[in-house]
Amino acid sequence: MSANCDGCDATIKACLLELRKHKALADKALVQIDDAALFHRLNDQQNSIAVIMRHMAGNMISRWTDFLTSDGEKPDRNRDYEFVILPETTKDDLRAFWERGWQCVFAALDPLQIEDLEKTVYIRGEEHTVVQTINRQLMHYAYHIGQIVFLAKHFRATGWQTLSMPRNRSIKV
Repeated sequence: MSANCDGCDATIKACLLELRKHKALADKALVQIDDAALFHRLNDQQNSIAVIMRHMAGNMISRWTDFLTSDGEKPDRNRDYEFVILPETTKDDLRAFWERGWQCVFAALDPLQIEDLEKTVYIRGEEHTVVQTINRQLMHYAYHIGQIVFLAKHFRATGWQTLSMPRNRSIKV
């Protein structure tokens, strides 16, 4: 890949756009649920929306802090702890951590230049191109945001406001 790569700038912008859309999708789902739904687990094997948010934010902070210069799995990250919600955790605490995670994503990606796409970064010591890393994380976040939306829709049930094309309204007349 060369620094004059046609479409590289568009690739960065497209990835940023998709990340912003995914965050907006999750945020629109989150405003439709109450605190009880945020912390509720369907069963002992499932994560609550709060746990998913906490895990995503922890991942974001680790992956995107010093993105181009340090391994994306920071030594101070405690991934297992991301799946623990302490009883004193509030919705505001969770939202602040969620926003901090997303701030790390955009602070790392917004300033990227075409020449940055040629760089090598590491996650758990494994070599990745910048494009591979962005795609890896975009897919990871999309997976978990799908879980958040599914659970929020489940908990909200009949009061759910659709986040996409409403059912039975896709046919143009």
